[in-house]
Amino acid sequence: MTASETPTTAEELRGAGLRVTAARVALLETVRSGDHLGADAIAAGVRDRVGHISVQAVYEALHALTGAGLIRRIEPAGSPARFEGRVGDNHHHVVCRSCGAVADVDCAVDETPCLTASDDHGFTIDEAEVIYWGLCPDCAPSRSSRTSRTS
Repeated sequence: MTASETPTTAEELRGAGLRVTAARVALLETVRSGDHLGADAIAAGVRDRVGHISVQAVYEALHALTGAGLIRRIEPAGSPARFEGRVGDNHHHVVCRSCGAVADVDCAVDETPCLTASDDHGFTIDEAEVIYWGLCPDCAPSRSSRTSRTS
């Protein structure tokens, strides 16, 4: 494989020391093609690709792929775990308080400024998780309704 070739999903799994199965390939591809999916949505996506898979097998594969660094698990307060394929950078998230929509947010000032804590208490910090909360455009009152209420 040349430097310009992208490894296949199976090659990525092997490279991470994981056994390659149809379910793991389908799960990794489902997470990467989705948008901060929960386990139920991932299970449905895997079933669409390979047929039956147990919920237990989905959770075991999610655990293995997260442990291998191929996917990332986030858990906004009050929400079930969600999974994303964007790994290897220090990005954050914005979450809608109403519908639960999640979107990626890059660091405001570079790649790693958030990793410099004001007091690290002796910890070696390798990741920072910032979650911004608010209302997404679909849930926020429109500007025209806010304007008419204040008039």
